[in-house]
Amino acid sequence: MRARHVMPWLEESLADTRVVVVQGARQVGKTTLVTQVVSQLGGRLATLDDDLTRAAAQADPAGFLQQNPGGLLAIDEVQRVPALVLALKLAVDRDPRPGQFLLTGSANLLRLPAMQDSLAGRAENVDLYGFSQGEVAGVRERFVDRLLSGEPLTGHRSGLTRADYLDRACAGGYPQALARPAGRRRAAWFDNYLRRIVERDAPDISGLHRLGELPLLLRLLAARNAGELNLASLAGDSGIPVRTLDPYLELLETLFLIQRLPAWSTNLSKRVVSRPKVALLDTGLAARLLNVSAAGADVHANAKAAGHLLEGFVASEVRRQLTWSDQDARLFHYRDHDGAEVDLVLETDDGRIAGIEVKATSTVGTRDARWLGQLRDRLGPRFVAGIVLHTGSTAAPFGPRITAAPIDILWAP
Repeated sequence: MRARHVMPWLEESLADTRVVVVQGARQVGKTTLVTQVVSQLGGRLATLDDDLTRAAAQADPAGFLQQNPGGLLAIDEVQRVPALVLALKLAVDRDPRPGQFLLTGSANLLRLPAMQDSLAGRAENVDLYGFSQGEVAGVRERFVDRLLSGEPLTGHRSGLTRADYLDRACAGGYPQALARPAGRRRAAWFDNYLRRIVERDAPDISGLHRLGELPLLLRLLAARNAGELNLASLAGDSGIPVRTLDPYLELLETLFLIQRLPAWSTNLSKRVVSRPKVALLDTGLAARLLNVSAAGADVHANAKAAGHLLEGFVASEVRRQLTWSDQDARLFHYRDHDGAEVDLVLETDDGRIAGIEVKATSTVGTRDARWLGQLRDRLGPRFVAGIVLHTGSTAAPFGPRITAAPIDILWAP
């Protein structure tokens, strides 16, 4: 059983919060993680994927919550019985002790109308994604902390190649997918996974009429992975009217299948109106939706797919690290009207900025770092670091506070 790096944060949350929600896509390991916590704390676990347990929760929500009085009660897949959330609100309002309930959800509960008001101020969310590369290797990654502290990153060397990175990107992070060999068996897992999402999970939480279009919509988003979201283009290709497209995107976000990456600007109001980027949270699923293997994304086969997959892969690794890093930061992308763009921008609450560029090539030059340099010169001391991640073997400085380094510096010890 692999250690999950978010565990210390989860334990801290239970120590001072009445309701803690571990949320993430199906099959990322939520139940396994919660089972560990329940075992350590002597709690009790009830799963609402079980028909009898779900019927009992629906029949008597308040009584269902009294299964382990004075101790921790963990409820798996709580979104399947929305009536439980109101009962939870009443229970923790009567008894404000921390650490009473540990919930898991394969949907973002704070996006579900029936649950928003009841959980506000009473619950803390702990996001769980598929395995990070460090979790697979048994290494706790510190890249985000190192980058935002301005630590020099020029000493790193790598033995990985572009093909190795594409292998990792196409494998993704779902534990059960990684347990299968690449090829037909892993592809079958992804196909069955998507079928279950469309046929059961999406209808559980949504009344949208065209749920059968979700696989097509996901394939179109996978083709645009890590690109800016153009609703008109997406509507034209999907056949879903642009005026009704956003609820489908929100559903995919609620199910933790995609995430929109807001635009960064020094003008806070522009962040709201500028186009976000959109990417699938798991690059293995994106590759399967595109029917692209690591070899199929080779420079001689489909170089554009490689660029999208590797940028999404880096973004997903950074997003995972932000759930346990000491530095608290939010993730954005940057693009201005003159064409300057930076793939990923991290901003801390005290205003520090770091930028990340991703290149699918093994060699980089000063031109590849030009937009990071422009951002550095514009922001002055607020800009603490910039890095160009590439598929080559060595790291090198590219001017003040800017470095080029192999992608696996993300999970280097």
